[in-house]
Amino acid sequence: MQIGIGLPGTVPGVEARLLLDWARRADAGPFSSLGSIDRLVYPNYDSLTLLTVAAAVTQRVRVMSTVLLAPLRSAAVLAKQAATLDALSGGRFTLGLGIGDRPDDFAAVGVSLHERGKRMEAALETMKRVWAGERFSEEVGPIGPSPARPGGPEVLIGGNTPAAIKRLSRWGDGFIAGGAPPEAAQQSYQLARRAWQEAGREGRPRFVVGMYWGLGPRAAERSAQYIRHYYEYMGPIVEQFANSIPSTPETVKSAIQAYVDVGVDELICWPCVPELDQIDRLADLVG
Repeated sequence: MQIGIGLPGTVPGVEARLLLDWARRADAGPFSSLGSIDRLVYPNYDSLTLLTVAAAVTQRVRVMSTVLLAPLRSAAVLAKQAATLDALSGGRFTLGLGIGDRPDDFAAVGVSLHERGKRMEAALETMKRVWAGERFSEEVGPIGPSPARPGGPEVLIGGNTPAAIKRLSRWGDGFIAGGAPPEAAQQSYQLARRAWQEAGREGRPRFVVGMYWGLGPRAAERSAQYIRHYYEYMGPIVEQFANSIPSTPETVKSAIQAYVDVGVDELICWPCVPELDQIDRLADLVG
């Protein structure tokens, strides 16, 4: 199993310089990818901009949105941004997509929360057409640039509903389970794999999962504080989640092994503590 590491761009107050240093240090370590989490109404850095900057200061590691909320964006603009990042990174970009569920994000862009599924479908269809070099429509010509990867960057699609699984079988290269426990992630992946086979696609979809972690002094306390703040909209149930974040070498290693055991191809470890020593601490555990 490959191990990626998230960028702490959603932790309130994190400085831009630390994010650049974080990307460089991760590139020099054992990690496969740099991940980003997306949100609009929050003091986080824009996900695609952050990944573009990370790609510019790295040479080896992939950059991956885990996940980007496609319904919040214009499909044509997103297609161009994704192709640009793929081209500038030399094909190192993976576009993980989800539909989102925070009402304030959708209110901020004037989009109905109830239309997000339709917007996701339209975005996927548009992006694939744009990346293939086709005209945007009968009235509008092609949108460049050409992505480095023929047909566009790798696309991962998240979600557990039948509609989300169907989107994966039609448009995606893999399935991403954000923050799901190992058993739940495996169950969703099996549904995705079945839909993939029923659609007549060869091979199998890639299986990617994200998990939160923290290490070092007061890691449990600091991780819980961040999770409570970021997921405050979830209400009282966030407390159990906040207090379950792996925060010792033993619990982090155990969590990683649990994802190995269910057949995950790549695990993105999202940080809760925005300090550079976190990279070294995790690297020591994963080798």
